[in-house]
Amino acid sequence: MLFNGTIPEEVGNLFRLELLDLSGNFITGKIPSNFANLTKLEHLDLNDNSLEGSIPLELTNMQALVFLNLSNNMLTGKIPKEIMVLPLSIILDLSHNHLIDFLPLEIGKLKNLQSIRLSNNKLLGEIPNTINGCQVLQSLLLDSNMFEGVIPSSLSSLRGLRELDISNNSFSGQVPEFLGRMKLQHLNISFNNFEGKVPKEGIFTNISGIDIRGNAKLCGGIPKLHLNQCLSQLPSQRHNSQRKFILIILVVGSFVCLTIGLYLIVTCYPRKRPRNNTQTDRVLKSELRIVSYYDLVRATENFASKNLIGSGSFGTVYKAIMIFENVTTVAVKVLNLEKHGSLRSFVSECETLRNVRHRNLIKVLSSCSSIDHHGNDFKALIFEFMPNGSLAEWLHPNENTYMDSPIGSLNIVQRLSIAIDVATALDYLHYHGPTPIVHCDLKPNNVLLDDDMIAHVGDFGLARFLAPPDTLPSQSLTTTSGVKGSIGYIPPEYGMGGRPSVEGDAYSYGILLLEMFTGMSPTDERLRDGVSLHKHVEMAFPEQVWDIIDNKMFSATDVEANTYTSENVFNCLVLVIHCGLRCSKESPKERISIKDAVKQLNSAWTKLLPS
Repeated sequence: MLFNGTIPEEVGNLFRLELLDLSGNFITGKIPSNFANLTKLEHLDLNDNSLEGSIPLELTNMQALVFLNLSNNMLTGKIPKEIMVLPLSIILDLSHNHLIDFLPLEIGKLKNLQSIRLSNNKLLGEIPNTINGCQVLQSLLLDSNMFEGVIPSSLSSLRGLRELDISNNSFSGQVPEFLGRMKLQHLNISFNNFEGKVPKEGIFTNISGIDIRGNAKLCGGIPKLHLNQCLSQLPSQRHNSQRKFILIILVVGSFVCLTIGLYLIVTCYPRKRPRNNTQTDRVLKSELRIVSYYDLVRATENFASKNLIGSGSFGTVYKAIMIFENVTTVAVKVLNLEKHGSLRSFVSECETLRNVRHRNLIKVLSSCSSIDHHGNDFKALIFEFMPNGSLAEWLHPNENTYMDSPIGSLNIVQRLSIAIDVATALDYLHYHGPTPIVHCDLKPNNVLLDDDMIAHVGDFGLARFLAPPDTLPSQSLTTTSGVKGSIGYIPPEYGMGGRPSVEGDAYSYGILLLEMFTGMSPTDERLRDGVSLHKHVEMAFPEQVWDIIDNKMFSATDVEANTYTSENVFNCLVLVIHCGLRCSKESPKERISIKDAVKQLNSAWTKLLPS
């Protein structure tokens, strides 16, 4: 049974209570200050709710507390230094909240604590040197904050440390050699500003145990890391004078060559190049097989209407028959270059898709940048073909569909599986790809389904890099000018000039999730008097969940066979709808991350189909 509402004040009167676990519910409000009365409490778990406000200082009265988990809520303010005097010995988990400011120096007083988890907050500053006081610490998770500075040498005294995650921060300097001498089993320093030589001992020899991506200035390390060779590792000369002489020759020679090269480019190249020879085209040509315009004419039967499978803001998609890798049927997206922004969309999609690889992202097979039979510029992208069409065609089959066969309804298992697929794809784009990327146009039309009904996120025409990779052209795709989207799925802050963000994608995903399980689009005619889809669902949640869900997800066969118990279905739906509501909050600061959405949806899957 799941609980909602606030924590009753009466709980604070349970003076002899030793364990309180209210995790995984829909509890709102603040942590009651009269928890100070629970002086015998040893285990407090309020994880995965919607608690707000600051961490109450009254918790310091719990002088028997060894386990404290307040993660996955909406707590704000500083981490009180006073809680560092608690006798915690198992875990302190404050991750996935909105906590700010510096990590208290008093953290070193947690001498018996095994695990500290502060991930996904807004903590800043440096790791205090006093951390060496946590002598039995085994796990330290500080990822996805705003920490900076170097890794303190005081960490080297934590001989029992097995897991260290400081990824997605602003740490800098060199990677300390002492990390290789510790007994670490997992080390994640990805997406920081580290530079210099990577050690070659200990954890750094286990590529499955480390993650160093997103630190462009790192070099060396074991060969399997595929990093650039450090300058200090290059063959040295016997005398410093010889090295200086060679360096001078190299610098002068490079300058002369560069000057001559620039002169030849200016004098020999035509001043106006054909538009189809853009930098992005050259990048694609270096990595993909290029097909000609006439190859596509033949494959689509001269772009016949019978092969039309979809159209969007910047182009039209055709089904094509051509032998490519292990497939014979592909999808060809032809850009409408007369539409303002279409060329930029093409560049964005090319740059994005060449940088990502994931089972739930559409795969680009080839490209075409040529001239058509009228002498006009022609650009197209060739993708893997998705025989089951788009999610929009399944959710709203009465609207125009390009699918050959009649379309049915998605059952609850299929919907939840697709929802997890899409969330997993976004989680990869936001946190695990070569460069963080935001999609900026997530909607059912851009979710495509393969033979096995596995979802693939497509259409990256509006995608944006959060940090430009070294290979991007000078006009970086991080720019926000011209960011658009689709009505109903655009987060409110974009309409007010806000920058593209992972929180913006989370909003679009939340609306998509609500649409999948209610059957109502954000522009549905049933939404009247200015009531949004989010508000419509929120007013019914959680007591009237059955009144707002799409009953088509339950087939007659499922009902007759009693495939799911009503309790399992209800608990699953409540978790899913709650996830959609948390993602689509009006304020970006109140939204949960896609990473958290994946966790909550996996919990919903377990509720629906318990093993």
